[in-house]
Amino acid sequence: MNLHRLPCTDQQRRRLLKLGLGSLAAASMPLPLRAMASRYEGNTAQRRWFFSSVDNLDGQHFLAGLSRDASEHFLLPVPERCHGGCLRPGHTQAVLFARRPGTRLHVIDPRQRQPLHEIEAGDGHHFYGHGVFEPSGRRLYVTANRIDDAMGLIRVYDAEHGYRLEEDFELAGIGPHEVALMPDGETLAVALGGIKTHPDMGRIKLNLEDMDPALLLIDRRSGEVIERHRPSHHQLSCRHLDIGPEGEVIAGYQFQGPEWETDHPLIARRAADGKFTEIDLPESLQASLASYTASVAISHHAPSALITAPRAGRVVMINRHSGELMASPALEDAAGARCDGQGGYLVTSGTGRVSHLDMNGQLSTLNELPLRWDNHLT
Repeated sequence: MNLHRLPCTDQQRRRLLKLGLGSLAAASMPLPLRAMASRYEGNTAQRRWFFSSVDNLDGQHFLAGLSRDASEHFLLPVPERCHGGCLRPGHTQAVLFARRPGTRLHVIDPRQRQPLHEIEAGDGHHFYGHGVFEPSGRRLYVTANRIDDAMGLIRVYDAEHGYRLEEDFELAGIGPHEVALMPDGETLAVALGGIKTHPDMGRIKLNLEDMDPALLLIDRRSGEVIERHRPSHHQLSCRHLDIGPEGEVIAGYQFQGPEWETDHPLIARRAADGKFTEIDLPESLQASLASYTASVAISHHAPSALITAPRAGRVVMINRHSGELMASPALEDAAGARCDGQGGYLVTSGTGRVSHLDMNGQLSTLNELPLRWDNHLT
């Protein structure tokens, strides 16, 4: 397997040393930050509930809680289709976000199985479906669009004061999608899709000829863009990502060019030392993926990462250090993925199936429900 290697600048390396994002820095982190590196999910192996957006077979929209063995679930109705989510550190709250170009974020109490807050994006804005909390659980960072000029934003909300809007960070780019927090607790990783849309035109893509996608690293306090890694082709929309325990980022692309061009890489890796690469999968697998990836999940208990490919009906497990292919089992309309805390993954499907992928790449069915799972599992 080949890696397309793109250089890391001296300025980026100096910044990495300052932030301590390498594996040595991760090993020396104080315990609270090491715990935070697991995306604030506490001990994943002991978590009972995971969360997702779903539709039922009649097309009604819900937020769903799913037990880790998939034997139980609950549904909370919402007025629009939702997408990704995040957990609030130190609280029994989960937040799920409207799917682009939706305008609401929903805060729920999974323990009581009830909604707590419904926050509007505000006039002239819409959400992109993802967000993440900082370690204290106070500030929530949400990807958004300012409609007038299509400026991509990170909107910062104060959860301790009713999710009040605090400020906006401009990203000098269009279409930020998934956002996550690096193990230093201070840096946001943002998948910048580069696609211009407008709510009046639904999900129509308006700038395919001059897209400018990127994987960004941002200072969460100032909004300063620290790193901007551009894909090898301007129509490789950087959409989803996850962060490993040493600070490596795995990102998934969606190619927006001609459908017969199936040789463009769809997975990128930003190493803990800042080196940015794109991963070549075996030719036959690459051609089968229909230029589209969805959820990305990294294991904190095994050297693997999982990428779902719903259009191909497949999940792809790679070595998160080398990029080598580990497994690629078939799963119709593969959707959301989340590490199970034991080296494997829970994986949902748009057909209603909930599966488990073990660390050897073996897929087994846990349950089949009359639901259409969205592309993310929180």
